[in-house]
Amino acid sequence: MGTGVFAVPSLNALIGSRHDVLAIVTQPDRPAGRGREVRMSAIKSMGLIAGLPILQPEKVRDEGFVWEVESLAPDVIVVASFGQIIPKSILGIPKYGNVNVHGSLLPKYRGAAPVHYALFDGKPFTGVTTMLMSPGLDTGPILLRQEEPILPGDNQASLEERLAEIGAGLLLETLDRLEAGTITPEAQDEARATYSPSIKREDCRINWEDSANSIVNRVRGCTPRPGAYTMWQGTPLKIWVCREETESPLLPEGPGTVHSVTSEGILVDAAQGTVLLTEVQPENRKRMSATDFARGYHIVSGSLFT
Repeated sequence: MGTGVFAVPSLNALIGSRHDVLAIVTQPDRPAGRGREVRMSAIKSMGLIAGLPILQPEKVRDEGFVWEVESLAPDVIVVASFGQIIPKSILGIPKYGNVNVHGSLLPKYRGAAPVHYALFDGKPFTGVTTMLMSPGLDTGPILLRQEEPILPGDNQASLEERLAEIGAGLLLETLDRLEAGTITPEAQDEARATYSPSIKREDCRINWEDSANSIVNRVRGCTPRPGAYTMWQGTPLKIWVCREETESPLLPEGPGTVHSVTSEGILVDAAQGTVLLTEVQPENRKRMSATDFARGYHIVSGSLFT
């Protein structure tokens, strides 16, 4: 069961392993992009190439779909970036349970957006956990975990890509050890649990009242999806790349004020510290260097982002 790109390496690993994949369950094809064209998930594309049966229930709790899973009689159900809550009626079907591949070191960052929040919080490392699913949200017992450092240049896409590859290897080890009986599920420490709810576009709007470090981490966590942005003269300006600088803000002009424009980009005052914007994208335009944007849109010292 999978939909998002995080699930692709896990499915690829299963297809290439000694395990038999009985079927793929993925979300129904949905409209996507500016043209709202109906698109299939990356998981469905892989399944079609591999010639595997593909199931796309609107709701996995529907009785007809539950019966379909029962008829397959799977030994184990693997779940990665699926997008629906798995009901008790399905959790009880497989002999070895439902194994979830999750992009954090549980119980940290339960929920839909663990990679985003690890970057928002400026963590030095994160990782991947395989767990036995339970009716709660990522509350089931831990099977295996593997740490991964967060690199200074990481954004949501680069970090998720590495974690997905780690998850694929961890999944195969988990399945082999479950079958051999050499793995002991470990209950999660509820006192250490944190949550990472789905990211909305407004969560990626820059608040210049934050510190420069927090702003840079927010941009990293929102890039490329759904995209960090600030407002320039009433229209959104997407920020692709930025970094924290050591210059002190030019108070009392206030956070969001352009400190200066250099050959490297646009230096903007935060509440604490300054942020150098180096790659941006105006609305309905292509991605460009911040210096080119400043030149074309007449950004000067004292201009204000809101």
